[in-house]
Amino acid sequence: MTEPLLVVRELDKNFGGVQAVKGLSLEIAAGEIVGLIGPNGSGKSTSVNLISGTMRATRGQILLGGRDISTATIGQRVALGLARTFQTTSLFPEFSLLDQVLLGAHTRFDTKAAQAIFRTKSYRQEDAAQRERAADLLEFMGLLSVAHAPASAISSAQQRLLMVATALATEPRVLLLDEPAAGMVAKERAELSEIILRIRDRGVAVLVIEHHMGLIMEVCQRIAVLNFGQKIADGTPSQVRADPAVIDAYLGTEH
Repeated sequence: MTEPLLVVRELDKNFGGVQAVKGLSLEIAAGEIVGLIGPNGSGKSTSVNLISGTMRATRGQILLGGRDISTATIGQRVALGLARTFQTTSLFPEFSLLDQVLLGAHTRFDTKAAQAIFRTKSYRQEDAAQRERAADLLEFMGLLSVAHAPASAISSAQQRLLMVATALATEPRVLLLDEPAAGMVAKERAELSEIILRIRDRGVAVLVIEHHMGLIMEVCQRIAVLNFGQKIADGTPSQVRADPAVIDAYLGTEH
């Protein structure tokens, strides 16, 4: 069995007297796509915030590549290979698509500040290499033709793909996609599904938090289901689809 790249162990998050996440455990291997689903208010967003470092867990442990990142900052987690997108588009509207992706790429710059100020040869070489990488990622996303357009001028679906490209520019080992298909029509969701599969083919582990069940069932090898902050199921799409607890959570069916 492949060693897990991301391990979440018994994660809790309390907000006063409310326990938003209760004992969440999850594992993702390199090159695996795992879905995280659940009804509204089930704890999905809180869980991804805990994993990414936006929130600090009350209890539990998060390991990335065997290293404990439970108390690491967001920046430290990015440097170690953990990146995420957000439910709402988080972009600089006046930036070109290329400049937006370069923001992510700059997290991997080795050039010192003085070298950048004086535009030394090593800085110019690294800058050129990162610009080439950014262009390659825009091509990967189908956005190269609008690389120099401002982010505000492209469609909402393209803005979501731009967020994914920016996250990929940080060279993640694990990518958290938070509601990546929000607002997309069927054709755009189909294109997104293909992109997620190609990201997996690059060896990146992907955790997809999504309401659209068609996309989840199509791209995910495993699916974890949350309800009232607890994991109630974890298995293949067919196993999850037939699980009585999952049916109850979504449909309110009594057994």
